[in-house]
Amino acid sequence: MATAGRPRKFDEDAVLDAAMTVFWQHGYDAATLAQLREATGLSSASLYGAFGSKSELFERAVEHYVKGPGRVTDLVTDPDLSAAEALRRMLYASIAMQSDPAHPLGCLVALSATVGADTDEGAAARTAAARRRQADRDRITDCVRRGQSSGELTGDLDADAIATLVHTFLLGISTQVRDGVPPERLRSAADACLAPLRVRT
Repeated sequence: MATAGRPRKFDEDAVLDAAMTVFWQHGYDAATLAQLREATGLSSASLYGAFGSKSELFERAVEHYVKGPGRVTDLVTDPDLSAAEALRRMLYASIAMQSDPAHPLGCLVALSATVGADTDEGAAARTAAARRRQADRDRITDCVRRGQSSGELTGDLDADAIATLVHTFLLGISTQVRDGVPPERLRSAADACLAPLRVRT
C-alpha cells in the first residue's frame, strides 16, 4: 500500500519570494545555487526536490512575481477605465514599482533572462520570461484596440504598432531606473509617449 509523501517543511511562498529576489537582483545565469540556498534557507536537495531544476525554480519565481510586484500590468485590463487611462495608470504603476527600493530595481521579466548561456536550462528560463512579455504585449494590444474602437485612441497607426511602442517604453523603464533616472521624469516621459496616441476632442 502506498504511503503518503512527507509534507513539505517550508513555506513555498516565502521560498519563491526569496528566489525571485535573487533572480531579480542577479539575473538567471548569474544567480548561483549557493545564493539561492542562502536566500531560501533550503539545501540543494530540497530545492531540486521541490522545484526540479534551476530553470523550473525560475519559472515558478516568474509566476510568483506576476502575482506580486508584476501585477501592476493588470491595470491595462481594467474594464472600468478608459483605454487611454488604463495605459497611463499601468505605466505610472510600473514606474512606481520598478523604482521601489524595497526590492531590486527594474522589472524581473525585462532584466533577468533576456540573454545568457546557450544551454537547455538557460533557453527554458528565457522562454519563461519571453512568455510573460508576450502576455503583456497581447494585453496592451487588446487595450489599444478597445481604445481605437471607442474613438479615444488614434487609428492612424495599427494597434500592433501602438502596442509595441507602449510595451517598449514599459520594458525600458528597467534600464532607466537602474541608471538613476527619477520617477517624476519617467512619468513625464510616459505622458509624452501616450499624448500623441489620444484623439483630441
